[in-house]
Amino acid sequence: MSTPDILVVDDEPDIRDLVQEILVDEGYTVRVAGTLAEARDQSRARAPDLALLDIWMPDGDGISLLKEWKQQAPADFPVVMMSGHGNVETAVEATRLGAYDFLEKPLSLAKLILTVSRALEADQLARENIGLRQQLERAVYPEGVSARIQGLREQVRRIAQHDTWVLISGEAGVGKQTFARYLHSQSSRRAHAFVEVAVASLAPEESAIELLGQEQGERVRRGLLERASGGVLFLDEVADMDLHVQGRLLNALEQRRITRVGGSEPIDVDVRVVAATRKDLESLVRAGDFREDLYYRLSVVPLVIPPLREHLEDVPVLIEHFVATLHEHEGLPLRRFSQPAVERLRQHDWPGNVRELRNVVQRLLILGSGDDISRTEVELALAGRSPRLAEEAAPGVIPMDLPLREAREQFEREYLLQQLERAEGNMTRLAEQVGLERTHLYRKLKALGIEPRKGRGE
Repeated sequence: MSTPDILVVDDEPDIRDLVQEILVDEGYTVRVAGTLAEARDQSRARAPDLALLDIWMPDGDGISLLKEWKQQAPADFPVVMMSGHGNVETAVEATRLGAYDFLEKPLSLAKLILTVSRALEADQLARENIGLRQQLERAVYPEGVSARIQGLREQVRRIAQHDTWVLISGEAGVGKQTFARYLHSQSSRRAHAFVEVAVASLAPEESAIELLGQEQGERVRRGLLERASGGVLFLDEVADMDLHVQGRLLNALEQRRITRVGGSEPIDVDVRVVAATRKDLESLVRAGDFREDLYYRLSVVPLVIPPLREHLEDVPVLIEHFVATLHEHEGLPLRRFSQPAVERLRQHDWPGNVRELRNVVQRLLILGSGDDISRTEVELALAGRSPRLAEEAAPGVIPMDLPLREAREQFEREYLLQQLERAEGNMTRLAEQVGLERTHLYRKLKALGIEPRKGRGE
């Protein structure tokens, strides 16, 4: 891990030099700024791991710069305020605006060292907690007991020890993102960001800002490459990337430095690229729809994920995993799959792969009743019919003795679950299919207890 980089902002040269000397002796990398303008330039060029910021400066007050830093996206470093004219009100205001702590001058060197150490430690813990939450939300371990999946996990662990680019291929829904996250978790970059890019959403006219970031006066927007620096940039469905965007991305990654749109200073970036595709990139290269140089950079280490129909012995393990995670994260009831039910699921050909299996399990937990899931329920779920409605009425008919609101909710839930499967978890496609604006669609899915985003990439 690199040495923490600290930015010291103070208009008094003696204090700057003293603080720099002390912190360098403690093993930190230290940059200094004598004005707020210099501090802005330094943070734009490279965001520090921590800033020590004086309140009273010749070209303004540090509280204003603190506000600017905390309004930037992402506001990614702690700030410790310093002042020789401090009072309780100033300290409270600084803390309210997001400062980690407040140091009074003359500085106590012991307190300075302790505060810097604690601020860096707290920031690291916060980042680790975010990472843990993300891991809970999205599985990072590819479940399976088959020789095929065990071999893939071992292959990923070996690949993770080298910093090469990786191309993960396979049908839709096989779990490409899960394997990408597992690779990241096993690598030396695991303490840093995993930044996912839905490349199809990168329009050519906006791609520069999205990838490189932007500077508008005093406001700084950090792009995807800068946010992923030190970690992994995951290009989901890379075959859908516009040719112009491909060139811009490859140029930045090969140079290992970027210049934000509207900026002038180059910024070093250190990114590992992991890409995923369900398409044959080699054929796209021959057709002129994908850059040959980018293809060869990506395909240094290929990783092919098999469809679920080629390792059906993993279906029972995956069912158990999905039941547990859907209960824990979505509050769905715990129901037990009978052996005949499991066997029926093992016989299915799973055109939608692991994602489709998860959706079926989710449907059975939401719409079924009782502690056990029968083979009949599974048959109905695979046929796209609600187990509960099938028990209470003729196929496809909602019971007429239900209150209007409950009947409508049953219909809407079943309808959206089927449409979600058709859209393969793609929210843009789903919105087009059902004729709803995306924000309204998300609210509707949440109200009905359907969580499509956790199924994406399974």
